[in-house]
Amino acid sequence: MRPPLYALIQEGVKHMTNVLLVSSEVVPFAKTGGLADVVGTLPHALDKSKIDARIIMPKWGCIPQEYKDKMVLIKSIYVQLGWRSQYCGILELEEGGITTYFIDNEYYFGADHLYGYIHEDMEKFAFFCKAALAILPEVDFQPDIIHCNDWQAAAIPFLLKAQFMGDEYYQDIKTIVTIHNLRYQGVWDKKALNDVFGLPASYFAADKLEYQGDVNVLKGGLVYADYITTVSPTYAEEIQTIYGGEGLDGLLRAKSGQLCGILNGISYDEYNPSKDELIYQTYNRRDFASGKRANKRRLQEDLGLAQNEDAMLIGVVSRLVGQKGFDLISQIIGELSHWNIQLVVLGTGEDRYENMFRWYNDHYGDKFSANIKFDNTLAHRIYAACDAFLMPSQFEPCGLSQIISMKYGTLPIVRETGGLKDTVEPYNEFTGEGTGFSFAPYMSGDLLSVMRYACEVFADKTAWNGIIRRAMACDFSWEASAKEYAALYEGMNG
Repeated sequence: MRPPLYALIQEGVKHMTNVLLVSSEVVPFAKTGGLADVVGTLPHALDKSKIDARIIMPKWGCIPQEYKDKMVLIKSIYVQLGWRSQYCGILELEEGGITTYFIDNEYYFGADHLYGYIHEDMEKFAFFCKAALAILPEVDFQPDIIHCNDWQAAAIPFLLKAQFMGDEYYQDIKTIVTIHNLRYQGVWDKKALNDVFGLPASYFAADKLEYQGDVNVLKGGLVYADYITTVSPTYAEEIQTIYGGEGLDGLLRAKSGQLCGILNGISYDEYNPSKDELIYQTYNRRDFASGKRANKRRLQEDLGLAQNEDAMLIGVVSRLVGQKGFDLISQIIGELSHWNIQLVVLGTGEDRYENMFRWYNDHYGDKFSANIKFDNTLAHRIYAACDAFLMPSQFEPCGLSQIISMKYGTLPIVRETGGLKDTVEPYNEFTGEGTGFSFAPYMSGDLLSVMRYACEVFADKTAWNGIIRRAMACDFSWEASAKEYAALYEGMNG
């Protein structure tokens, strides 16, 4: 779905559009999930002759020292946070042609972890949003658009309106809020948040920040944002429904004219089997058969799986949580243990799922490999070696793993939701089209059926290899997504 705002784009842009992306995490500095990949990659894909995109993020204690050593201190100021006056150091670093500003405050950001207890997170991200606005006159950059990512940056639109619009410097700034996962909204006690935000009482109303007696930071950001995006077209539709709206569907329907979904991309410099130094043997779309066979054999050997070329090797690289569909897998894993398949799991999460996979690893070690950890090298090797990739998510705003797996010729088995539906075309044996396998109802029987069908197609190497060629030919690079963001930015600034 394309935003009506696109119609506002005139021939040519009057001037360079300055965009400031605000995020709690950004690669290569600090990362816990896909949010960091998006914000760290998008500015590089934009046309720099038309858009000057810069980034603001916290100066986390976990940022590698090699980057800290390159940072330049611009200035130190104090930021008013309710009754407090808090120190704020402003540091700058240019890396890969993109300028990033870092907010320095050891009390809030000195720890090695990004997120913790919600009451602590609420205060530190309130400070982050307030500081991101307060430092702007101190840096040599005046944004036309502030692009806020997820609830951690969502206070900016209402803080801009309530506390900064009296200054002429801020009056023409517009805001975008991008929802990466609507389930996380930043909800906390009204009295405590009023203490840090210092907003007029009128802002704590049902049509603004109030939410079931508490305060919802993301809701407030969505109310006051000039535009809302999310990370896939289908997810943009789903969040306007009762089922997918996480309690905010009414607001999102009301703002549907200022809402669109833009699919995330991936970096093919990092994920490309033809030049990936982390996998056992590189390959491309022409020689994938021998390349994937070699990678499969080595991974089976390293993980202690049976050396069985005919077994369909299925990979899972994921957080082991309910959202990712592991309750469905738990209902069918006993049946799968009798099939001619092997399952490799990499990730951490809820104890019940970690322990389930450990049990099958212990009792069926030739068929199941549980790797309860994060290991980037192993993740790349799973993408390269496996025949299929399992991702039966309950909901998935965009998802990157299915896109990565297709580039490596590892066919995704997914549920038709969010970005999974937008990126994976289900195989049609009658037309020969398709790039993977999918099912719709969130039921274990439907997952089992589509996995059984995938196994049947796997036995037909001509059909299977045809799907691999189509999957590897797909282009989900950031260039296409960046053009849509550029059109949005320029339309708002036109």
